[in-house]
Amino acid sequence: MIDILEHINAVQREVSRTGETVTVLMRRSYRAEPVEVWDALTDPDRMRRWFMPVSGELKVGGSFQLEGNAGGEILECEPPKRFKVTFGGPTSLLELRLLPGANDSTDLELEHSMSEAPAPGGSGALWVGPGWDGGLLGLALYIHGELPPDANPMEMANSAEVIAYNEQCVRAWIKAIRASGTTSEEDLLSAAKISLSQYAPDAEL
Repeated sequence: MIDILEHINAVQREVSRTGETVTVLMRRSYRAEPVEVWDALTDPDRMRRWFMPVSGELKVGGSFQLEGNAGGEILECEPPKRFKVTFGGPTSLLELRLLPGANDSTDLELEHSMSEAPAPGGSGALWVGPGWDGGLLGLALYIHGELPPDANPMEMANSAEVIAYNEQCVRAWIKAIRASGTTSEEDLLSAAKISLSQYAPDAEL
């Protein structure tokens, strides 16, 4: 059983805006050394266990494709510290950074910048933030040994438990966007309704 509150609070969420570029920044710690977290993030055989299948030429200058999801180009890679890719298009940049934490843990930073956000101002964060929350949750369950060996990440994503988690993630992002002052309340609420319909269809704002 997923402790929804624990996993929600384990992630720090920030939203910023520079001109037309909206950036989401997420931080979470994992009880494993950076090399272990890096391997889980970049090994295709391990990725399919907690995220989704990936294919492509997985090196700088190569491209990748997540099954049923986005693809992109691999721009930079410094094992086991950071990598940067385009994600779904050239104006959407994703960077993951791994930092040594206390007691052999790893502090992961995920930064996703969009210069063509799908909603006005910081409310565009609601299109990507909750989805990355799901990824960080899957990684935590996998790294911490809480994922059953026969688990299917795609089936788990549609479970009532994860959908309940998604709802709370959307609400956490609403709070982060409000704190950032990067969009109007009207645009925020409009985007929030759409985000909830995608990530937690039965939830109401």
